[in-house]
Amino acid sequence: MTNAVPHAQQDPTTLESAVRATVAAAAAAADDVDAEARFPHEAVDAMKVGGLLSCAFPSRLGGLDTSIRELANISRRLGEACSAAGMIFAMHHSQAAAVAQSKSPSSERLIQAMTSADSLIASATTEISTGGDIRNSTCAVVTDGHSIVLEKNAPVISYGDYADYIAITARRNPDAPSSDQVLVVVPRRDVQMRATTPWNVIGFRGTCSPGFLLRAETATSDALQLDYGSVSERTVLPTAHILWSAVWLGIADAAMEKARREVRSATRKSGGETTPQASRFVDLIVVHQRFEAFLRDSILRYESFLASGQNEPPIPFTIALNNLKINSSMAVVDVVTAALAICGLNGYREDHPASMGRLLRDSFGPQLMVSNDRIRANTAQIVPAYRLGKNL
Repeated sequence: MTNAVPHAQQDPTTLESAVRATVAAAAAAADDVDAEARFPHEAVDAMKVGGLLSCAFPSRLGGLDTSIRELANISRRLGEACSAAGMIFAMHHSQAAAVAQSKSPSSERLIQAMTSADSLIASATTEISTGGDIRNSTCAVVTDGHSIVLEKNAPVISYGDYADYIAITARRNPDAPSSDQVLVVVPRRDVQMRATTPWNVIGFRGTCSPGFLLRAETATSDALQLDYGSVSERTVLPTAHILWSAVWLGIADAAMEKARREVRSATRKSGGETTPQASRFVDLIVVHQRFEAFLRDSILRYESFLASGQNEPPIPFTIALNNLKINSSMAVVDVVTAALAICGLNGYREDHPASMGRLLRDSFGPQLMVSNDRIRANTAQIVPAYRLGKNL
């Protein structure tokens, strides 16, 4: 857990200053976070001080009512500064959205506790025995009087050692089928975790996501249990795919800015003549704008769905949000590699301001986190019921 002082209740007008402070802290530490594969304490502490971890909760419960569009813009700016800090912010808010969806008295008490300390939520949604399939669980919630016990072998828990709460998927009870899942949100103090694998990867190194053997034992009154099938389709996956994509767009933004500077430098040296770099940059702008437009359209889709009051997302919506994740995870690689070609040797050097090393390594991670093949397989199960829309 981080050691930041809990933020004071803030007016929404202070959100921008909090974002600026967090982005600055993230950018200043980004290279060291990557080199040492360490948790971005500076950025997360700034999030806590600025109230950014609880900003999307309702204002009546201590939050700032921050919208999905605003969260995406923050994720994008953080992704440009430090992809690890951006991903932590995005992953946290996908779980916070699940908590906020519940309207029970217990969830409201939990939200008030989270906002008072600006708590960080990690998720344990994958399991060794299911091969990374988040919609099935082997482990189960065991109720023992006034307490619950839950044990899980998770191949990855991002920033689990630093979280204040862990959101864990499991079967509803030992007799439930693997697909009958609940999301159990438990205080970190009531969770024992033993690392089973190290975190030594080529990108997103600061997310600190080793595997853990997890055992949660807590009072029933201290744990929030949500129906995962419902909360996943309506809230967790759309929020995650939008905010993840926004972080990856931020990585693309950082690469674009480095390429733009190299184009300007080459143009000055050529006496104002059009250079090969400038011509390639024209094509790169098209790819970047397409990426940005896909994300903007997906946000509009989600806003429309939320405004409709529907409980179950329609099939075209689910397919579109799944495709957002797939498209964004490939687009970020396309932008960064094209930007590297524009920057040339300067981008290949680790000791030059145009270096693309960290951005390039980070850009390949999105296709692997909840693999694109698994998302395609999930989408393939529902496409027989898909009908084409005819209106623009």
